[in-house]
Amino acid sequence: MTPVEERVFPAHESYVLGLRFTADSRALVSAGMDNVVKVWSVSDWALQREFRGHANSVNGFALTGDESLLVTGSSDKTVKVWSFREGKLLRTLQDRKQVVAAVDVARDGRWLAAASYGGRLALWSREGEPVLGKKLSRQNLASVAISPDGGLVTTAGLGEDVWVLSLPGGEPVATLQADETAVWGLQFIAGGKQLVTLGYGGGITFWDTATWQLLRSIRASSPGVRGLAFSPDEKLVALSREGRVEWWDVEGWQQMAELAVSTKVINGMAFSPDGRRFAAGAADKKIRVWQLV
Repeated sequence: MTPVEERVFPAHESYVLGLRFTADSRALVSAGMDNVVKVWSVSDWALQREFRGHANSVNGFALTGDESLLVTGSSDKTVKVWSFREGKLLRTLQDRKQVVAAVDVARDGRWLAAASYGGRLALWSREGEPVLGKKLSRQNLASVAISPDGGLVTTAGLGEDVWVLSLPGGEPVATLQADETAVWGLQFIAGGKQLVTLGYGGGITFWDTATWQLLRSIRASSPGVRGLAFSPDEKLVALSREGRVEWWDVEGWQQMAELAVSTKVINGMAFSPDGRRFAAGAADKKIRVWQLV
């Protein structure tokens, strides 16, 4: 795959913080520090609809597998649940008065999870009933991921620890040491058989979710990695750095491409499920899209 720049367009009134394509690859969802989530048509990059309701930065969002629900987490210390197709706010949730750094939702929508400052992990049912609230650390949490089968939740942030808990009870399953000062990214791959953790120092670690044994640990060429995104076939991983995005072959760990971005901070990245596009959002309020040919 060769990336060819297709479009650069202003998307938000402040930093772009997150991106995700819809399952049919026809729309791109973006979240911003301007408190808004937006949906863009891939055919012409026109704005389709907006989700307004947060009073502060939207730090993370997630969609259910059928894309009926959108879940957003914000610096206004709330989690909001929306009808994604109708753009309607369904409910507002709050665990503690702490900044919500990241959210995730089970594919079937059974559980909604939020990782917050103050080391708090919270869980609600689809209907918004509190299921779990747990303080895991004195330091801020920054990422959270629910396994594809909805049986596990994992979270991490400042410090080296990655916590794995069972759902819905929150019983400890494993505590992994990522050997980093901070863990910014968590992602289940291989149908949930592996968990990938990304450390700020550039460490990318693969864990077996059956045994929680370390499978592989890779070190990026230099520290300062802010995020990662896997291609649909999980053969490529994109890493966001200062002023650039690097693509790496996962198996042989060779750099395949470098995409220049004219701003230091790149916060959101996404491959389209059809494998035809890659998008990155940055601190200059813009989204950049590349076609893959």
